[in-house]
Amino acid sequence: MVVRPEEPGDVAAIHAVHVAAFPTDVEARLVDALRVAGRLDVSLVAEDGGRVVGHIAFSPVTVGEATCGLGLAPVAVVPVAQRQGIGGLLVRHGLAAAARVGAGFVVVLGHVEYYPRFGFRRASEVGLGNEYGADEAFMVVELRPGALPAAGGLVRYAPEFAAFG
Repeated sequence: MVVRPEEPGDVAAIHAVHVAAFPTDVEARLVDALRVAGRLDVSLVAEDGGRVVGHIAFSPVTVGEATCGLGLAPVAVVPVAQRQGIGGLLVRHGLAAAARVGAGFVVVLGHVEYYPRFGFRRASEVGLGNEYGADEAFMVVELRPGALPAAGGLVRYAPEFAAFG
């Protein structure tokens, strides 16, 4: 299994991964829209035997007027390759890549039993809210000490999310 940055030739395969992994094509279209808008700050694929079997995307989030973090969404693995640790591999590599591009923190709206293993905790504990009214499922991990907004605030995802919400 190889995890690597997205390359131009991966676009169709990434789209297909999301279409296969989710009940609708919404996530696939979201990734396409983020790419077109130049908002895929981190986009990694998992490749097995030369075939793209997973993808993870991170796009900028804002708190107030500051863009200081990234949102993890979406992450997908083709059904035949699920439950083999590929999603976790993508998350770990993705968080490392997010730190390398200078993100101070990452937020995710996801499964409360899954993401804490990567260091995520409930974002409301540090005063962060979100546009979707989620509490327990909205989580944050600090990548750089002191990067979380001291006053907390409302985390807003890239505008492309609103088009597919």
